[in-house]
Amino acid sequence: MSLPATMHCIEIREPGEPDVLVDAERPVPVPGDGQVLIQVAAAGVNRPDVIQRLGQYPPPDGASDLPGLEVSGTIVATGIDAGSWRPGDEVCALLGGGGYAEYAVADAGCCLAKPQAVSLENAAALPETVFTVWHNVFERGALKPKERLLVHGGSSGIGTTAIQMAKAHGAEVIITAGTEEKCAACRDLGADLAINYKSEDFVEIVRGLSPKGVDVILDMVGGDYIAGNLKCLRPDGRLVFIAFLQGAKTTVDFMPLMLKRLTVTGSTLRSRSLNDKAAIASAVGQTVWPWVEQGVLKPKIDRILPLSGAAEAHRIMESSSHIGKILLKPGLK
Repeated sequence: MSLPATMHCIEIREPGEPDVLVDAERPVPVPGDGQVLIQVAAAGVNRPDVIQRLGQYPPPDGASDLPGLEVSGTIVATGIDAGSWRPGDEVCALLGGGGYAEYAVADAGCCLAKPQAVSLENAAALPETVFTVWHNVFERGALKPKERLLVHGGSSGIGTTAIQMAKAHGAEVIITAGTEEKCAACRDLGADLAINYKSEDFVEIVRGLSPKGVDVILDMVGGDYIAGNLKCLRPDGRLVFIAFLQGAKTTVDFMPLMLKRLTVTGSTLRSRSLNDKAAIASAVGQTVWPWVEQGVLKPKIDRILPLSGAAEAHRIMESSSHIGKILLKPGLK
């Protein structure tokens, strides 16, 4: 296949508001050792993209400075030692950056074959959320069947994925969301209880359940939620942080940590080593991909915008008006 010399992409002109995302033209990247080149069918939009745009989340060493942490598409070229991947393979992939483009380079170990049950376009909604939920809820949080999971931000891409994965695993799921529409959407995805945090006190409701409390909490909010989370956990419960949208600093009484033998942990995905990400990809392929093929895990797509609509996508993301994932599609008018 003959590749073009240049490609359309979205650059961050300077740190700032969504309008700093601008159309640009760059050379098509060349895959290095252990890498593949993907012709992008769609790219997922994620909260870390927004933070990078603001100048607060630089890409790791060696990664593209273009935003975009996940794509789906077709492999069109491979570097040396790219494993079994060949041109023509349809994949979705976790990236260190570079997804907002017509072509993107991915490490071979961070690619997964596109599930047959999902369109090539919609597969772009899977890598970042599925990798994040798997590692944090199932590996770090050690969620077990019949346990109870609380997910803050249940209508987000992470939240809608966590609901479905936990239910497929046989767990009970409680979520918080900010509107009745979002709560209803989460119930439709399988959430056993949806709490509108704007009109209800999640701590009071969770502590009033029988049996009281939850086993695992996935939190992307932080701030005042931190103290409330500790109150909601059962003995030997696990609190897992993946973001701090309301801040990482607060005043907390840690006595429940000792009295209930709690575990507090968290992680970021982008800065992890390639070996770590490849290990997560392998586990996802073995355990989560069958759920996708069986139709019990379906990416919840809020909307698909053209690649040139990246600024609009970020405005929607920051307004939190979306339910599920926002995708960018090269070539879409």
